[in-house]
Amino acid sequence: MPRTRLELEQIERQILAPYAQFSGDTRGRRYKESPPLWRTQYQRDRDRVIHSRAFRRLEYKTQVFLNGSGDHLRTRLTHTIEVAAISRNIASALKLNTDLAETIALAHDLGHSPFGHKGETVLARLMKGHGGFEHNQHSLRIVEELEQKYPDFPGLNLSWEVREGLAKHYTSYDHPGKRKDFDAKNSSLEAQIANLADEITYYSHDLDDGLDSGLLSEKDLVRKVRVFAQAARHVKREHGELPEESRRYFIIRTVIDMQIHDVVENSEALILAAEVNSADDVRRYPKALIQHSPPRRKFNMELRDYLYKNLYFNPVVHEPNMRAVKMLDKLFKYYLTHPNEIGESAQKRAGKTGLHRAVCDYIAGMTDRYVIHEYQRIFGETFKLQP
Repeated sequence: MPRTRLELEQIERQILAPYAQFSGDTRGRRYKESPPLWRTQYQRDRDRVIHSRAFRRLEYKTQVFLNGSGDHLRTRLTHTIEVAAISRNIASALKLNTDLAETIALAHDLGHSPFGHKGETVLARLMKGHGGFEHNQHSLRIVEELEQKYPDFPGLNLSWEVREGLAKHYTSYDHPGKRKDFDAKNSSLEAQIANLADEITYYSHDLDDGLDSGLLSEKDLVRKVRVFAQAARHVKREHGELPEESRRYFIIRTVIDMQIHDVVENSEALILAAEVNSADDVRRYPKALIQHSPPRRKFNMELRDYLYKNLYFNPVVHEPNMRAVKMLDKLFKYYLTHPNEIGESAQKRAGKTGLHRAVCDYIAGMTDRYVIHEYQRIFGETFKLQP
């Protein structure tokens, strides 16, 4: 006999910590549906995210380097998959709900604009006075309204707990505004894990891409970034001299492993000290309980500052991105005066949401390469990755 949802829910209650978010205790969905037969509610959510159009578009959206800069450099999709893997790892170690943590991680960047955070900055400026733009809030908009796949409701009709995780996705990059339907002091531990896994992933893997591109050097990193030097010493001690590709891979893997170990050990201590006994106790607790230790946080800030100075604002990365986002500005203004070109769905929404929001939705959903294609079609100008 197939294993049923009820059996899976019972297994959760046997193996997860009491402060985990149990799928059987979900606050439900905005629109009533029959429960899944052989999946938990969060497993259904995960599958809906993976099968969404917004998820597929992440393959052609920028992480750091513009899409098309290199075959091995990360895109927004590969970043998302890596965040999900690290989220499952941490959640499993802490006896939390891996399906919920993974689903929040998979959905956390669905609303990202083309051309990364620089693209988001442009859309936020263009939407000033019209409701603004913030990609976490736009992720919620996608799963609640914009995806149109199901006959009985708009969006993906995800569970309350997944949507809470998107509404409260907070990192050094991301500062979403508050929504009254998610007004607790905190979010589930699983959502907190997705927040921290995002930071672990982009700092570590942006570091990897920087080395792969030749914009960063191991020698300079060993001299200036303690977390990298620590990992490099460990790899040499454990494995001796390695070929460059293998050495670099093991150093980055060690950086990630050290961060995960620190998060698990520090968070376990914080959870025990907080004496929380349920997921709602966690929500009422005034501080996040999934955290790096203070020394590790200091090391991570050192790495972040180094990446800003030497990678994110390196002319090779920064200048193409800045030229690319100028296309967003011109396209946005063009569509405001040519609303018949924003696509049928966006045109239909314009009467309800206003033209600015409809144009913003349309552009935010574009991939990098589609922006370039549209820009070339409309303005007759070819965009090149290099000046």
